[in-house]
Amino acid sequence: MAQSQTERTRKYHEKNGIRQKTFALDTDTIALLERLAAERGESQTTVFKAALRLLAATE
Repeated sequence: MAQSQTERTRKYHEKNGIRQKTFALDTDTIALLERLAAERGESQTTVFKAALRLLAATE
């Protein structure tokens, strides 16, 4: 039987160690994330991950 898109996505995430995480962000932070992603031509996830790596490197 054919798998649904949801099932294929779940298996892909499981295989690649991807987990979803939800954050409640203020509108200014959301706007900043959206702007940076658009300016860089990257996804918001990629920008967020880069920011975390940069923060970790400066501690």
